[in-house]
Amino acid sequence: QVQLVESGGGLVQAGDSLRLTCTASGRTISTYGMGWFRQVPGKEHEFVAWINAGGVDTYYADFVKGRFTISRDNAKKMVYLQVDRLIPEDTAVYYCAANWASTLATLRSEYDYWGQGTQVTVSS
Repeated sequence: QVQLVESGGGLVQAGDSLRLTCTASGRTISTYGMGWFRQVPGKEHEFVAWINAGGVDTYYADFVKGRFTISRDNAKKMVYLQVDRLIPEDTAVYYCAANWASTLATLRSEYDYWGQGTQVTVSS
């Protein structure tokens, strides 16, 4: 079993930056691909970013590419999402997730473990 806990969200102004952290416990995640999703109430989970097990390959949704950066530190069992130049449309609950296959995954159904989410609110 893998447990994931997100942190780092909060209330920020447009143009500001945040670094979200996903901390893992239980089984090692060093062989898992990891992803970030976000969700607005009433909408389905929206793919944001993916990183492979070794941390050398990444993939981003088009609408966040250039502003969001996913990274990981397997020794610390942590995955990060650096979010720069935030806009109000980024307001959502952000979730990290683990995919044991470690292949590119952009769908919620492709992930095996999920955190509880952290709220990001961006004011204009």
